[in-house]
Amino acid sequence: MSTTLNLKLKVWRQESADDVGAFEYYDVAVADDASFLEMLDYVNEGLILDDREPIAFDHDCREGICGSCSLMIDGQAHGPQKGTATCQLFMRKFSDGDEIVVEPWRAAGFPLVKDLAVNRAAFDRIIEAGGYISVNTGAAPDANITLVPKEAADAAMDAAACIGCGACVAACPNSAGNLFTAAKLQHLNLLPQGQPERLARTEAMVDKMEEFFGSCTNHGECQEACPKEISVDFIAMMNRDFLKAKLANRKRSGQKKFG
Repeated sequence: MSTTLNLKLKVWRQESADDVGAFEYYDVAVADDASFLEMLDYVNEGLILDDREPIAFDHDCREGICGSCSLMIDGQAHGPQKGTATCQLFMRKFSDGDEIVVEPWRAAGFPLVKDLAVNRAAFDRIIEAGGYISVNTGAAPDANITLVPKEAADAAMDAAACIGCGACVAACPNSAGNLFTAAKLQHLNLLPQGQPERLARTEAMVDKMEEFFGSCTNHGECQEACPKEISVDFIAMMNRDFLKAKLANRKRSGQKKFG
């Protein structure tokens, strides 16, 4: 049986990136079995009935898959429950009478659109820079024609769990995008199909990442905030591949110069 919680929300409101934002307070009564986004829906319904502007926030699947539900809750990316996206955070994690602070991601690489919604197109630019593999098309090969070691397959699947929510960037004191980029790289780099373009892909995606985000200094907050609990080990793998790519470029440059 559900219990009703009486809560006070402190929500960041900002009409656009060019405007000055401020916190606004809202009182809400909500069942403890409601999700955090459902709670925001209730608040917005009340605002609309009062002929006021509803709170803008991103959402889509509400199943912890799409990564749209990017909210900073009480100073924590996605809120107090580890390994959970905002859409799967339930109000039972809070207590009656709590004040909950809700903010957007705070990172220069994620410019604010409105209220709690930010533009995460920088992630798309990183993937466009090289997050794919090139294959010869034709007749479909047999499913088992390319053998993949189980250890590599498992690690690649762990990396591929990234939903691109941006919690790693929001939690990092440097607003670094290394965990996202590493995950998107390694789910390709670890597989046989990803080997031909491995170094070129790594160099292109890391270079693009550095246009938008800060540098990684191994705080580890990204791993703690990630709703899929992706390991910082993938950042070490990315750094190793990036170093190999730069050394390979230097060798090629030397061969052209002295060959």
